[in-house]
Amino acid sequence: MTKATVYFATPRRLPKPDRLAGRVVVLDLAFAGIGRSFAKTTGRFIEALGARLAVWVDHHDHKMHEVFAADARFVLSDKAQHPGCAELVTEDLVREIGPVETILVHNDLDGLYCAAKWLGGGREPYAGADADARAVDSRIGDVGPTALMVDRALRARPKDEALRHRILAFLADGRSQDRGVVQEAAAEFDRLEERARQLAKEYDVSPPVAYIEVDEGDRSFDKTTLLMEGQKRTEVSVVKQGPYVTVAAAFDSGWNFLDLLGLDGGMPTRVSVTEARLDELMRKLHEGPSRSRRDRGSSGDQGAEHDRGSTAGGRT
Repeated sequence: MTKATVYFATPRRLPKPDRLAGRVVVLDLAFAGIGRSFAKTTGRFIEALGARLAVWVDHHDHKMHEVFAADARFVLSDKAQHPGCAELVTEDLVREIGPVETILVHNDLDGLYCAAKWLGGGREPYAGADADARAVDSRIGDVGPTALMVDRALRARPKDEALRHRILAFLADGRSQDRGVVQEAAAEFDRLEERARQLAKEYDVSPPVAYIEVDEGDRSFDKTTLLMEGQKRTEVSVVKQGPYVTVAAAFDSGWNFLDLLGLDGGMPTRVSVTEARLDELMRKLHEGPSRSRRDRGSSGDQGAEHDRGSTAGGRT
């Protein structure tokens, strides 16, 4: 098994590069911003790492991907080609990159599965792990019992860094003590899920939108469950909580909120904006979907395995 220190991050909350030892692998972290915003976040981070950046593997849509298309350090795809990022971490890639000292990953399930695969030489931590990561990240398809437990644990304790390390240890060797910790956290999710289902009864449904406002300080529910409950009622769910608005639709719905709202990158079927854009959002949702990417025929590739040359920028 590969020996490396694992750090967890989000696109806009990256660690200081000088904290990361040696050669660095970045997995499942989307680019953030565009123009000056990109330069101050992702761009600055890439520049600071310099030659120490061994490879950056990601599957989130972003306009800046084309800038790095010829850079062999980047293996970049989009959600239509690869709904999960873990499937991009292969034995060939890990072998080609060679030894690294640091692995920096997104702090969600797909990111943890990417890290587990890298630590395991590019092999799945268990049979079907790639399919599980794909299903959880896209919310499409069946999820196996191990991933279901991990997903519920992470959603119950979204800020628990120690839990993420225990999940990695469990995926690596299946130790019973680590599994017990993950099971305990997963059990806590039950009340969050039930509260979300109760809140969902308050959705105001005006097809294709189900809309609800939730108190800013309410942490008693799981937002992903609330959004998915809205999608059971109509195509698109919109949750306003305090100064932020989250809009979501099923992964295979055809909606592309990045195009609809002119956003730079991320997940096409789930985005968050400030309440200042709420009226614009609702108007555009009722005018009709933005399907530009999937209507070009990409949806037929969802979940398919692709040759690395088609997604890896300068790699062929």
